[in-house]
Amino acid sequence: MCGIVGYIGASQAAPILLEGLRKLEYRGYDSAGVAILGGATPGTQIARCEGKLANLRERVANEPLEGTTGIGHTRWATHGRPTESNAHPHRQGKVSVVHNGIIENHMALRRSLQDQGCTFDSETDTEIFAHLIERKMADAGSLREAVSAALAEVEGTWALAVAHDDTPGELVAAAKNAPLMVGIGEGEMFIASDVVAMLDHTRIVADLLDGDIAHLTAGGFTMHDAEGNAVERPRRTIDWNPIAAEKQGYKHFMLKEIHEQPRVLSDSMSGRVSVVEPDIILDGLELDVSAFDRIIILACGTSWHAALCGKYLIESLARIPVEVDLASEFRYRDPIVSDRDLTIAISQSGETADTLAALREAKRRGAATMAICNVVGSTIARAADQVIYTHAGPEVSVASTKAFTSQLVVLSLFALKLGKLSGKLDDDGLRTMLESLSSLPEAMNRLLGQLAGMRTIARRYSGARDFLFLGRGLGFPVALEGALKLKEISYIHAEGYASGEMKHGPIALVDDDVPIVVIALRGPGYDKVVSNLEEVRARGGKIIALATVGDSEIADIAHDVVLVPDVHELFQPIVASVPLQLFAYHVADLKGTDVDQPRNLAKSVTVE
Repeated sequence: MCGIVGYIGASQAAPILLEGLRKLEYRGYDSAGVAILGGATPGTQIARCEGKLANLRERVANEPLEGTTGIGHTRWATHGRPTESNAHPHRQGKVSVVHNGIIENHMALRRSLQDQGCTFDSETDTEIFAHLIERKMADAGSLREAVSAALAEVEGTWALAVAHDDTPGELVAAAKNAPLMVGIGEGEMFIASDVVAMLDHTRIVADLLDGDIAHLTAGGFTMHDAEGNAVERPRRTIDWNPIAAEKQGYKHFMLKEIHEQPRVLSDSMSGRVSVVEPDIILDGLELDVSAFDRIIILACGTSWHAALCGKYLIESLARIPVEVDLASEFRYRDPIVSDRDLTIAISQSGETADTLAALREAKRRGAATMAICNVVGSTIARAADQVIYTHAGPEVSVASTKAFTSQLVVLSLFALKLGKLSGKLDDDGLRTMLESLSSLPEAMNRLLGQLAGMRTIARRYSGARDFLFLGRGLGFPVALEGALKLKEISYIHAEGYASGEMKHGPIALVDDDVPIVVIALRGPGYDKVVSNLEEVRARGGKIIALATVGDSEIADIAHDVVLVPDVHELFQPIVASVPLQLFAYHVADLKGTDVDQPRNLAKSVTVE
């Protein structure tokens, strides 16, 4: 999830682009760059910097770029490390390109272009666009036609802005399954992946639909669809203030990130799932299941809860033993590790100090290592032998939401891959599972649309001082995560337990002042969970139940019921986590806490 901005008009482009990138920096802060043309200097001037946008601003201040046309980009790395050479814009010949998205057939295209004599300067998939468009210009009648011809060879997702040295008075933009819009000014035009980048200049925008290509000049724009037909797209007026716009109208980043999850699930699966074969392609991961006897998963906090789900998934689908360790404890107990172990470290940031140290200890003891993380080129990603990226995009709020569900998706894909490789899952079974997994983004969209009443439930219980969360099987780590979210941002004491442990102590806490949140989805153990609810109700406990759509029985026991779409039991945690995230959010918001930056907590724990 990167940020794109473009400008064409009578003003100097560099200050406009840099300010737009500042407002888009939440979408990516690995590197940034601009391409400026249309000034006294012929051709295109490019400035790129690794790291935060401040580095680019300093470079442009020291080496000013003049011109009235330009494109800019702030990067969240997906293909290639976060280095200056991998920063956008990418350039080939006279073509400059910025891109959000993923080219799924990038390896095949790169090989083909190299066979034709092309030399690549970066590790990114985006550079392929620059090569393709430059080559198509020889036969195309215009830059728009060259872009269209290049896109016909590409599989994947994109939001794209393109400039050409010979036509400094025009820009071309294209989109497929990624947000991009045209901003309409007076004698000037804008391109942006988020409206916040151009609100200081215009509030009238036109969105590119999937397959659209827009051609911009200072005086206006035209739009063509994927078939090359000229089309009109409706214009809309934005009435957000700039601060609200950075959150796209949401009150907090956490709420925005909760609602981004359907798209994030799609991004996490994009280019990785082949239902027809069936197969899973995981970033070039090389796996020999005969090379290890056991898997050890290391993680902290929310990632540890994801790891508990991963244990259940891998053991169920591949029948490989899995141990889950708190990374903060792993090094201090003289763990038994051998070269027959595969150790997996899970971390959103890829910088978690405890997890990094545990991974290095496992590697020192001879284990093969793998990382699951969200940040390309992070320390943990570099330390591991192999890595799978979650592609969740930047997560601004300290309390993790979309990073957690994307970790669950990647663990599901990994478990399915192991099931196929180990022979425990045949093609028919794998195909069924992949179809179920692929349906989750739509199921989550439906769920989010049905959760408008969650604030009312939150208001009912926001005065409580203590909560218990209960779950069985895969519901147990969901309960742990739900309790963690509530305590993180509302400062209410909350604990998660396995439902079967109720009678071994926690039931002593049950009274009408301690609400009980129960994950009671249909599947193995459902009847046992219902029995636990009966025990709680008999002792005066107030019950909030997560139940499967169509479950009428649970309403006779629970005081409040939240219905969750009926998905495959192994993927239930991915959707069941969402209502608990929203419940925690609304309780915290009602209590007036700092939702996005709760006290005493940091986004990335880089010290022990």
